[in-house]
Amino acid sequence: MDGRPEVIRRSVEGSLKRLGVEAIDLYYQHRVDPKVPPEEVAGVVSELIREGKVRHWGLSEAGVETIRRAHAVCPLTAIQSEYSMMWREPERALLSTLEELGIGLVPFSPLGKGFLTATIGKEATFAKDDFRSVVPRFAPENLAANQSLAELVRRLAAKKGCTPAQIALAWVLAQRPWIIPIPGTRRIDRLEENLGAADVTLTPADLDEIRAALDAQPIAGDRYPPTLAARVGK
Repeated sequence: MDGRPEVIRRSVEGSLKRLGVEAIDLYYQHRVDPKVPPEEVAGVVSELIREGKVRHWGLSEAGVETIRRAHAVCPLTAIQSEYSMMWREPERALLSTLEELGIGLVPFSPLGKGFLTATIGKEATFAKDDFRSVVPRFAPENLAANQSLAELVRRLAAKKGCTPAQIALAWVLAQRPWIIPIPGTRRIDRLEENLGAADVTLTPADLDEIRAALDAQPIAGDRYPPTLAARVGK
């Protein structure tokens, strides 16, 4: 979380050398450093863009005020933020801000860290090296409470002749034309499944049904433990 300009410049130079490329296409500050004003971060990135070492830049999990302040100095191309049926917080203020400023949204965990594949039952457990083992959302009582959401995506998938994961991704894609989700995967078959979401069409009636269901059943459990939650939205 060290956002000092000299550290950013040193990091970029090191990445260019290790990657063996002349420029980084999209360079993110993955967490906002509360000790460094966003104008200073944007200033050094602006210099790196002028030097041809960075083409575009973005912020991850930044608050609306930070986005506006950074964008005023060096226009942002993308904001990375968690967004899915399980985490709709960006709908409060982030989406409207990005639309106003012409910035794209890159949602991570669009499959709710796997929950929206509808394969994680209420009795699921996670190994200590699995990040979900410390996420409140995946505690037993919250897994049980959120099974209605898993059933929703199963039902929609059966209706559309696709998989629950494809429904979850299609929902994210349907929210705005400038949203590009980044689902994680370790397997080729899952990659192909994820790509298939682009061919799933959700009608306005489908989207209304999903929104009504989500509004009626709030998601149980926070997405981060308190120590990590304190690092985002700054």
